[in-house]
Amino acid sequence: MREWHPDILGEGFEQQTLPLGTDTEGEVVATLVRARPHPGARLFGEWRDIDVLYVHGWSDYFFQTDLARFFIDRGARFHALDLRKYGRSLRPGQTPGYTVSLDVYDADIAAALDAMGTAREGRRLVLLGHSTGGLTLTLWAARHPGVADLLVLNSPWLELQLGPLGRQALAPIVNVRARLDPLGTHPVVDLGFYTRAQRELGTLPDSPDEWRPAQGFPTHPGWLAAIIAGHARVASGVDVGCPALVLLSRRSTPALTWNDTMLASDSVLVVDDIARAATRISATVTIARIDGALHDVFLSAPRARDAAFAALAAGVTGLA
Repeated sequence: MREWHPDILGEGFEQQTLPLGTDTEGEVVATLVRARPHPGARLFGEWRDIDVLYVHGWSDYFFQTDLARFFIDRGARFHALDLRKYGRSLRPGQTPGYTVSLDVYDADIAAALDAMGTAREGRRLVLLGHSTGGLTLTLWAARHPGVADLLVLNSPWLELQLGPLGRQALAPIVNVRARLDPLGTHPVVDLGFYTRAQRELGTLPDSPDEWRPAQGFPTHPGWLAAIIAGHARVASGVDVGCPALVLLSRRSTPALTWNDTMLASDSVLVVDDIARAATRISATVTIARIDGALHDVFLSAPRARDAAFAALAAGVTGLA
C-alpha cells in the first residue's frame, strides 16, 4: 500500500503519488490529495457514507480548501486528483496538460478510485469536476455507468466557445493540424482576465506559476482535437448513468478587454451553450444558474459562493 505524505495545502491535507507508467516524455504520474475529516463528523455526519473525487480544469490543480472542508465537515471523505502533467503531477520536460485523447485519464481515475477504496467499502461516490475536468468526468461516467451516484459539474466545458456550428466548422482544420503537427503552437487567446478577477476578489491563493500560469498553458493541435472530439460526443448524447447537478454562472462576459463585469460572470465559457449541452448527459439533470458567479463558482464573491454551496448541499443531500 502506498503511503500518504503531507501536502502543500498544510495541516489536514495529505497526498500520494499514483504511478502510471511512462510515455514519450518520461515518467507519468497522477497525484491524489485527501482532506482528513474530523473524527466526530466521520462517525455522525449526514454524508459519512459518501466519497468525493474532485478533478480540476485546464491550466489548474487542486487548491480549493473551502470546498474540501464543506464535505468533510458533513462526514464525507474528500479526495482531489491532479491529473497527469498537471499541478503536483507535472514533471520536468513534460508538456503541461497535453494529451491526444481524454480517454487516457481512465487510468488516472481508476488509480484514484482504487486508492480511495470506495467500491471495496461499499460507499457512495460523488464525482465533482470543474471546466475541462467536468468534460473529462462526464465522458468517463458515460463509459462507466453505475459507478458514480452523483455527477456534479462546476462550469463544465461541454461545448466549444464558438458554439456547435463553429466547432463543426473548425474540427476538420484542427484534425489535420493534429495529424501533421500535434505539438504545434496556437495564438494566445487567454489574456489573463479570469485570473485577474479571482485575484481582485481575493479567492485565488498564491500558486506556482508552472502549475497555474495567469494566461493558461500553451495549447496545441493534438490537445484541441481531443477536446473537440469530447464536445462532439456530448453533443451526440451520452448517459452518465446517474443524476447530474450542473452549476453555472447566470451570465458570460467575452474576455476581449477588461471590465468589471468579469468580477461577477463567467469570462471563460459561453454559459448558455453549456446549459444546453448539459441537457444531453443524463436523464436527470439539474442546472443551477448562480447569479454573480465566476467560471469557478466556488471562487466567486461571497454571495455567489454561498449560493453555489447551497445548491451543492441540496444536490448531495438529495442522494439520501
